[in-house]
Amino acid sequence: MELGLVGLGKMGGNMRERIRRAGHTVIGYDRNPDLADVHSLQELVDSLQAPRVVWVMVPAGAATQSTVDELAELLSPGDVVVDGGNSRWTDDEKHAEELKAKGIGFVDCGVSGGVWGLENGYALMYGGAAEDVARVQPVFDALKPEGEFGAVHAGKVGAGHFAKMVHNGIEYAMMQAYAEGWELLEKVDSVTDVREVFRSWQEGTVIRSWLLDLAVNALDEDEHLEQLRGFAQDSGEGRWTVEAAIDNAVPLPAITASLFARFASRQDDSPQMKMIAALRNQFGGHAVEKK
Repeated sequence: MELGLVGLGKMGGNMRERIRRAGHTVIGYDRNPDLADVHSLQELVDSLQAPRVVWVMVPAGAATQSTVDELAELLSPGDVVVDGGNSRWTDDEKHAEELKAKGIGFVDCGVSGGVWGLENGYALMYGGAAEDVARVQPVFDALKPEGEFGAVHAGKVGAGHFAKMVHNGIEYAMMQAYAEGWELLEKVDSVTDVREVFRSWQEGTVIRSWLLDLAVNALDEDEHLEQLRGFAQDSGEGRWTVEAAIDNAVPLPAITASLFARFASRQDDSPQMKMIAALRNQFGGHAVEKK
């Protein structure tokens, strides 16, 4: 099938390549002309045969809103827009209504996989009407990991990004637990090789995970994380998770504490946040602050 892809950064560029490897045609637009196949949204829309599917992969908020607004004027009834960025689920509901008024379908899709997704595939959580999801299904199948799992139609519009938001909240808490354990091991005199302790956990333990593998990668690159400043940014989804928990009276003590720990990291050079920063860089290519 044909797909228009808006946004060819770290995630979007690799997604374009993976979809092409699956035999589909992808026409990409990015504000950076060196990355783009076409040089305007108008040219992108004109290059696709109707009915069109256009996947938006730009930062959440104003950038996504302006892109959806422009596509609403360029696309035709029967076309479908997919938002694969990290938008808040409430924005999805708004965008779906705006596009529905013009006869254009809308699907929201939470995407996980970071810089490893090109080779390993992307975990996908999508929301929308069944007929709109069906239009995009060949692309979902191309992006997902091999095997039975890795993609889910989570529910109606907004469900995909809500599920991805909760996923990221859980990720916050898991990273925090690894970071706290790492700091305690580093602190005591009796443990002389913390990196190898972490490596030993990769097989046969109940806490083995891809995040643990990435922690070992980070420690192989910088055994005591001495090159990093103990500062970790938050993407916004952790905050939204806690806000949704408050709205629904659901207790999230571990996720909430992990979010507040990131806030604390901005006040001093936190050893735990060195591990958090290292993990975020390993799985997502997020920037770190060097000493």
